[in-house]
Amino acid sequence: MNLIVAVDNNWAIGKNNDLLVRIPDDQKFFRETTIGKVVVMGRKTLESFPGKKPLRDRVNIVLTHDKDYDGKGAIVVNSMEELKEELKKYNSDDIFVIGGQKIYEQMLDMCDIAHVTKIDYEYDADAYFPNLDERDDWKIVADSDEQTYFDVIYHFYMYKKIK
Repeated sequence: MNLIVAVDNNWAIGKNNDLLVRIPDDQKFFRETTIGKVVVMGRKTLESFPGKKPLRDRVNIVLTHDKDYDGKGAIVVNSMEELKEELKKYNSDDIFVIGGQKIYEQMLDMCDIAHVTKIDYEYDADAYFPNLDERDDWKIVADSDEQTYFDVIYHFYMYKKIK
């Protein structure tokens, strides 16, 4: 299973249920990487999308405790057990965890690959991703050249879990 995330220097991922910054090439990478795949998210992440609607051309799975939640076309599951059962229907390589903080924390140990866009800046934030650089069980296996968007510098990294 995979995860995909954009983080700042403090591994922050968001503020007020929104991204810290929108970088067109990062959004393009996200779209190209997840199109035709399965994306797993929490309710707040779904509600941060335009129109609070699932992402097009992907199987959207939302984990929420709200048993009456209307996922507007997304598959809604109400527990980790139910989510794990649902995920058995798909090829693990085609599953991408896309947030938010709680979902990343709950599913990190189930993932083998992490696509991390690291933004060289420190934003005011209220949501964070676990710092993979501080963990012995993850290592960088690929990285991009330095990228820039106006004055924002960032890199694309691929981390792999070490068994």
